[in-house]
Amino acid sequence: MQIDVVVGFFVLGAFAKLIKSDLKLPSGLYQSCLIFLLLAIGLKGGMALHSNSSLEILPQSLAVMIFGALLPLLAFPILYFIAGWSRLDAAATAAHYGSISVGTYAVAVAYAQSLGLAYEAYLPLFVALLEVPAIVVGILLAQNQFKWKEMLPVLREALLNKGVILLLGGLAIGAWAGPRTASIMPFFGELFHGMLALFLLEMGRVAAERIRDIRKQSAFLISFGIAMPVIGGFLGAMLGAAIGLSVGGTCLLAVLGSSASYIAVPAALAVALPNAKVSVALTASLAITFPFNVLVGIPVYFALIQHWF
Repeated sequence: MQIDVVVGFFVLGAFAKLIKSDLKLPSGLYQSCLIFLLLAIGLKGGMALHSNSSLEILPQSLAVMIFGALLPLLAFPILYFIAGWSRLDAAATAAHYGSISVGTYAVAVAYAQSLGLAYEAYLPLFVALLEVPAIVVGILLAQNQFKWKEMLPVLREALLNKGVILLLGGLAIGAWAGPRTASIMPFFGELFHGMLALFLLEMGRVAAERIRDIRKQSAFLISFGIAMPVIGGFLGAMLGAAIGLSVGGTCLLAVLGSSASYIAVPAALAVALPNAKVSVALTASLAITFPFNVLVGIPVYFALIQHWF
């Protein structure tokens, strides 16, 4: 079992923060890396869609969306009944763990490439589809009554956030252009690992910055931040095998199931649930789940799935 070289940059960023170095990526550069990664992932998936118009993608996509809706329903009882959190905070955190982390997925893609492991190139479609269901379910769990008027601005925020727009835009351009996309893929392909390394350098610093927030609920947050990804990863692997994905595709779907959002969900919940303690969910996602997946989870998921399947 090996760890991809880009993970070293995450460790470097965390180490720099812990020793109180002034290392920090400029905000514009960090945003540029994020935009690059989203477009690169979307374009590659779009090229695959151009050459693969099989209708089997439709039932697979539906199954993935249902999966995204079920994950917060698993997380919510743990937070609400076992941990004793308020309904609002439990629902908000459950939504984070039902959605996905594009950064975690990018690391998994790099890891799959380093292993030479093939996977369905239309997986970025699943990345985009998994953004929204958890947000909707999380909001419904937080409310006693369903109110369409309150849901519309939230759905707008969830569907029009930059992550979804860039992913779906990249998919659309790749699917439309097909082989013509090859003219820009030297940029989006060859620079992918380098941009991911810079992104992880900043993510390591951000994760280390939130370590002090764990002390408030250290035992439970650490347990939940590790256990929930393992549960989601296991269910994602089972779903991948059930819907006929390759071993590589099953590994990536397991990673998606194990990840937790730190971009799309906080933005949407700021509109829908302004009184929820989103900072707690972000601490669990960024300071516990993201490092766990990058350093331990991804190599373990890949090793176990390759062994079992």
